[in-house]
Amino acid sequence: MTLDFATLSSLRKNHPAWRLLIADHGPLISAFLHRVFIVPNVRMMAREELVSRLEDELFHLREADGAESFPRSASEYLTEWSQDDKGWLRKFYPPGSDEIYFDLTPSTEKAIAWLESLTQRAFVGTESRLMTVFDLLKQMVEGAETDADARIVELEKRKAEIDLEIERIRAGDIALLDDTAQRDRFQQVASVARELLSDFREVEHNFRRLDRNVREQITSWEGRKGELLEQIFGERDAIADSDQGRSFHAFWDFLMSPARQEELTDLLEKVFSLSAIMSLQADSRLKRIHYDWLEAGEHTQRTVARLSQQLRRYLDDQAYLENKRIMHLLQSIEITALSVRDTPPQGAFMDIDDAFPTVQLPMERPLYSPPVKPIISSEILSADDVEIAADALFDQILVDKSRLQSNIHRLLQTRSQVTLREVLDAHPVRYGLAEVVTYLSIAGADDKAIFDDNETEHIFWMDEIERRRSATLPRVIFNR
Repeated sequence: MTLDFATLSSLRKNHPAWRLLIADHGPLISAFLHRVFIVPNVRMMAREELVSRLEDELFHLREADGAESFPRSASEYLTEWSQDDKGWLRKFYPPGSDEIYFDLTPSTEKAIAWLESLTQRAFVGTESRLMTVFDLLKQMVEGAETDADARIVELEKRKAEIDLEIERIRAGDIALLDDTAQRDRFQQVASVARELLSDFREVEHNFRRLDRNVREQITSWEGRKGELLEQIFGERDAIADSDQGRSFHAFWDFLMSPARQEELTDLLEKVFSLSAIMSLQADSRLKRIHYDWLEAGEHTQRTVARLSQQLRRYLDDQAYLENKRIMHLLQSIEITALSVRDTPPQGAFMDIDDAFPTVQLPMERPLYSPPVKPIISSEILSADDVEIAADALFDQILVDKSRLQSNIHRLLQTRSQVTLREVLDAHPVRYGLAEVVTYLSIAGADDKAIFDDNETEHIFWMDEIERRRSATLPRVIFNR
């Protein structure tokens, strides 16, 4: 986008971020929303709790600056901040709730991020960012290289550098990052981690805007159902196939890997134990930033799920309306028939030879087959005294669903999420396939459980005669 005079004038009038920067109570709004939403990474907050926190904030400000500095109540301020002409908060009702909730808009988060950049930093690191630029450029060049020989040459060069470094380490020459370099890289990690959370809110906003457009189209559509669905699915595919959609799904697939999550947790623990980082007194919430990413990504996934649910409800409503129209037509025919029952029309009213044409093809005639005479025995056999074992009637498998749920909950007490494969490794299957199906039923009824169709898992168990059985399932992840 070109920042010419017309563009900047339009942004100044219409963009919520610019309106926030020039608002009379801009410092109050920015400071309060930063402390309540951005610092703890809260995606939404109930109205009563937010009003209570803002009242406490206003109380302290009025004590310092006077009661006339902020004359209105917290509820009135929140209502103003969420109006369309401000656009700093999103006011909504979550699905299945009758309580009002608030969330930041992406524009507000951008404005607060810009204000954060104005504060004085301990130091401005440049080395790590320069290295990041070089690494990204190398990835782009190598990723676009189609010549196999050139790629092999580059890999051989990298291999030689690694071998040389291994030899230096074995010789006792170990190169270490000094404290300044460590703090420089940590500062960049913290900045990128926070920017990712901001990006998730913007991605969710884009999907929510698509959802709103779909609802508006469904409400005002007067054409054929097929044309509407074609247009809606075309828009959804366009977003999924866009650069933003592809990048989001690639990021989500990468983050959903349990191995990657464990690796991130281990790396963050080791980084925070470094003396150079401990001296910074860094925010400890960064240790669980990958879980914040997961929570933010789940909000985005739920928005997409609501879009699908809206389409399905539309199809159900259309089918109901079509059936209702047919019933009205049949009812009008019956009423008309009753009205002319006593005075039928004169002459030939209606002649129908048959309700449908009768078609008999030559090949439909069956071949001749002699009739089978049944053999009927006139003797009635009496039952003998042989005892028949009835154990099979009582030897039934009963899977205790509560026991399986307890297995899952025990594992989730020590970790934030666990896969079905890990549950079965800790608690082997006792009752075969029926027990596996019960685990799937528990996951289907759990709102926090995730079915990852892009990854599969192989599970094994022993049947009643000690034969090894196996099944291949989509990866099932239970979350705390």
